[in-house]
Amino acid sequence: MTVNQDLLEKIATLREEINHHNYRYYVLDSPLISDAAFDRLLSELQALEQSHPELITPDSPTQRVGAAPLRQFSSVQHSVPMLSLDNAFTDKDVEEFDRRARDKLKHAQLNYTVEPKLDGLSVSLRYENGVLVRAGTRGDGSVGEDVTANIRTIKSIPLKLQNKDWPAILEVRGEVVINKNDFTRLNDERIARHESVFANPRNAAAGSLRQLDSRITATRPLTFFPWGWGEISTTIASTHSQTMERLKAWGFKLGEEARLAQSIAACLDAYGDIGTRREALPYEIDGVVYKVDDLAAREILGFTSRAPRWAIAHKFPAQEETTIVEKIIPSVGRTGVITPVAMLRPVQVGGVVVSRATLHNVDEVQRKDVREGDTVIVRRAGDVIPEIVGVILEQRPQHTAVWQMPDKCPVCSAEVVRLPHESAHRCMAGLYCAAQRRGAVGHFASRHALDIEGLGEKIIKQLVESEMVKTIADCYGLTKEQLVSLERMGEKSAENLLFAIQKSNATTLARFIYALGISQVGEATAKQLATHFGSLDALMEASEEALQLVQDVGPVVASSIHHFFAQPHNREVIQRLRDAGVHWQEGQPATQHIPFANKTFVLTGSLESYSRDEAKEHIEALGGKVVGSVSKKTDFVVVGNDAGSKLEKAQQLGIVLLDEQAFREMLRSAAPN
Repeated sequence: MTVNQDLLEKIATLREEINHHNYRYYVLDSPLISDAAFDRLLSELQALEQSHPELITPDSPTQRVGAAPLRQFSSVQHSVPMLSLDNAFTDKDVEEFDRRARDKLKHAQLNYTVEPKLDGLSVSLRYENGVLVRAGTRGDGSVGEDVTANIRTIKSIPLKLQNKDWPAILEVRGEVVINKNDFTRLNDERIARHESVFANPRNAAAGSLRQLDSRITATRPLTFFPWGWGEISTTIASTHSQTMERLKAWGFKLGEEARLAQSIAACLDAYGDIGTRREALPYEIDGVVYKVDDLAAREILGFTSRAPRWAIAHKFPAQEETTIVEKIIPSVGRTGVITPVAMLRPVQVGGVVVSRATLHNVDEVQRKDVREGDTVIVRRAGDVIPEIVGVILEQRPQHTAVWQMPDKCPVCSAEVVRLPHESAHRCMAGLYCAAQRRGAVGHFASRHALDIEGLGEKIIKQLVESEMVKTIADCYGLTKEQLVSLERMGEKSAENLLFAIQKSNATTLARFIYALGISQVGEATAKQLATHFGSLDALMEASEEALQLVQDVGPVVASSIHHFFAQPHNREVIQRLRDAGVHWQEGQPATQHIPFANKTFVLTGSLESYSRDEAKEHIEALGGKVVGSVSKKTDFVVVGNDAGSKLEKAQQLGIVLLDEQAFREMLRSAAPN
């Protein structure tokens, strides 16, 4: 079948254009066109190739989608062995490596390249006349697995090298990795599909590249970074750093942290610098690699039976270790959330002795199937709390039991509840539980709750630790003598705090409900509850069904409120607060004729008679809603001094504007007689 020249040129142009945009997107992270425009180019090429399948070539960008599954991988013989690196774990090991190299070369000092040691799967890519023809894993160094079909799906790997100055034969070696953000997204997608998750990015990369069905590999977010080469038909540079720049020019993505060091001391400085920024890097690394930069010097240094004498890997302290779960305990946090914590046989991980690891929640315990007595892999990354990566099931003792969350709080014996659609279990005795004291008092005293000025975190910590305050009600029984005994608390400060506590006695029902710290109940919900029920007693006695009649209160919120007031200890603390004089004005339950019902307000500029919070409270007390931006759904915009863009938008949309006098009159006329 004869194909006209115009069609051949059109296909060649499309391939070149698509390859260029792939390079800009996946290598340079600097796209020139939108995803939609790229998809149109690819669809056009696919249509042409489907019409003329005889024109499809292995280097066409359409061939990245994957092929039919293999029964097994065939083998690949490496023309130049893929050797491992010797490891250094201390500065002394590195200095000894440098001394040996300088002694053999008779040099006083050597230049090195310093590169992060990527934690992925090593592969070798063979290009002939600029086209990718074969890819293999490291294997035993001499023979690896043929993963060509899978490698073709990785968009950061050029199927055809850019420019024209490449050698006839070029083997590029590097690491296939999954970036941290891509790894998180991949696991989130697997969880959504109820599939098992990957333990870490390295396992995910290795598992993805060793799929017999390359169509699965094509869906995985794999990235390739070159770190060296194997067979090259002609010399292309005199140093390692120059060679890497040639690879970059031919279309490969280089890591951002590689650098030159003119002494071993500079290498060690680079190791420390990269180590401090390890967690901020987009990919996982487990150390730094030092390589003699001069290629002629490398030839003289040569190899041992398993590793080059011109390179060494300086490993970071291990971030994963194996240990035993001695016990799993439920730990109660400041907000009442109960977290399963694994108590471990102490082990050093990342230079720190680890004796406990979080298990997050019951779902996580069940997903990983962690049991007391299990041998587990523990991971610690930077300052992150250690976590259990997985269980070594082969070493599980007989008769282990599945861990269960207790139905009573281990601290105060109150009810433990898991609300619908939540992963967390909570102790519902928020006002009483000792584990929640500091959090409960801090929230109770916060600005939008009882607003007790001067009762800050440091004072609360001292009051709770000295047991002067066991529940929020104890705040109202504090004496001047008790307060002056606290660190950095003088007589004047004590008097001011006592005055602020006494002043907070007079509050509003909405503020008091919010101050109780009920899970799922924020300021807006507290105001809706106060308006709807009119009194605290009515709210405390409401059923879950009655609670769901309140605007914006669904089953989850209703369940949380009902369980909170069902705890005798919480009711006891509330009564003590009332007995101490905390009070508010109660009203009648809301009717359907609330003046500002279903009305939306926006506040802009500053008012002379009201603060922003006071104006908001007045509106919400009359059933209105205050939002932050103007839209077609806005009913009124209250305009103060120095109003900004919200005023202009309201004028454009024709929304009713209220100056301060009009707003004050509206509040006066809407207020109950």
